[in-house]
Amino acid sequence: MDAPAPDLSIIIPSFNEELRLPGTLEQIAAFLPNLGRETEILVVDDGSRDRTAEVAESFRKTLPNLRVIFNGVNRGKGFSVRHGMLEARGRNVLFTDADLSAPIEEAPKLLDALKTYDVAIGSRALDRKLITVHESPFREFAGIIFNTIVRIILRLPFVDTQCGFKVFRRERCRILFEQQRIERFGFDPELLYLARHHGLRTIEIPVRWGHSPATKVNMFRDSIHMFLDVFTIRWNAILGRYPRPGDAASGT
Repeated sequence: MDAPAPDLSIIIPSFNEELRLPGTLEQIAAFLPNLGRETEILVVDDGSRDRTAEVAESFRKTLPNLRVIFNGVNRGKGFSVRHGMLEARGRNVLFTDADLSAPIEEAPKLLDALKTYDVAIGSRALDRKLITVHESPFREFAGIIFNTIVRIILRLPFVDTQCGFKVFRRERCRILFEQQRIERFGFDPELLYLARHHGLRTIEIPVRWGHSPATKVNMFRDSIHMFLDVFTIRWNAILGRYPRPGDAASGT
């Protein structure tokens, strides 16, 4: 007989995170008793070349509902989130960065919103007074430009699509991850575009956040890819690659 599904799954996409992962898992383990929800943790090892998986496995006694799943080779953060989401069993599913740039203590803000909404996304831009460690001025400016392009091309209303702290009602949002095509850092706007496309309710919520100097985002290379991804999402939509349920049956 299968064990009952947990109330919450926490997805942690991880690539070469043996140094940061112990602190993250310790913080999550310390916080979960206060959260009061049956929770599973999924560490998604994205083809790491260090001891990421071994470090994660060492927390099984502390976090008995922890699972490590493997991409096999490095596929990107978007692929890792998608893999974790499709493996998750929780009624609600949250993904967070491996460095906990948004503290896990902010999770209840997003989870409470799921009483009314299908998706709740953390935001650094709604209240910048909550930012404890800022990015460089150049990174912050590039983020503003990127978000402006997202708002224009994809017609999304959000002021921060890239904060790595988002929660979903799993069953209602499963179609988003089944249709997700972007595998690297540009996947967030795709998920939000798909949520609107499928009529799911999304809310943006200000959260505390602190920039990590050890970020894996390459300012030049990844920014170019992310800008291109925005146009790829629009092109995918034009080509009908995000069908709504019933489209095939109706011939549309």
